[in-house]
Amino acid sequence: MKNGKIPNPNVIHPIHGYDREIYIKPTIKSTNIIVGDFSYITDDEFEKHVTHHYEWIGDKLIIGKFCQIAAGVEFIMNGANHQLNAVTTFPFYTLEGWNMSAPDITDLPIKGDTIIGNDVWIGQNAVILPGVQIKDGAIIGANCVVGHDVEPYTIVVGNPSKVLRRRFDSELIQLLLKFKWWNKSIDEINELIPILTCPDLTKVKDFLKKEVVY
Repeated sequence: MKNGKIPNPNVIHPIHGYDREIYIKPTIKSTNIIVGDFSYITDDEFEKHVTHHYEWIGDKLIIGKFCQIAAGVEFIMNGANHQLNAVTTFPFYTLEGWNMSAPDITDLPIKGDTIIGNDVWIGQNAVILPGVQIKDGAIIGANCVVGHDVEPYTIVVGNPSKVLRRRFDSELIQLLLKFKWWNKSIDEINELIPILTCPDLTKVKDFLKKEVVY
């Protein structure tokens, strides 16, 4: 507890007097967007950052818990894709006056749901392309364009994105993936904060080895 308050994932503004950072979950209107507790964006609205997301396509944007999304991030969904198996890619069916019904879903290059794991940090103005999976603990650099899956606890940068490095060694990554701190209760997480924010990774690893059951 800080300042007599308990963290509440259902409030919109988690910083008193500041409206340019919001918890995303309580603001969602679309049934095709699913966001976990305490994930936030540095803006006063989230869904405007999800583009080409059309209900008839049915793809979902799924974001885990405790994600940190900077200003200007864009999630481009499958509705941005044009038909590739014909002689023109022009989307007549989307524009008034053209005699074309929407193509069958199987004729469009649909790449599936976009899935963001837990404790993912997405830097300013990054673009996430359709069907990408960014796994737990990854970091996406500012202005990065992500068109491929990102492994857990990996840092990617650039346009197109490329792997810079893994954040931790394989043993610590596996311990973290088994421990799943983001699924603990608020009280447990408050107790864990000294470990979760500790720069001595040897100490962190020793702690996790005692806590994780193989």
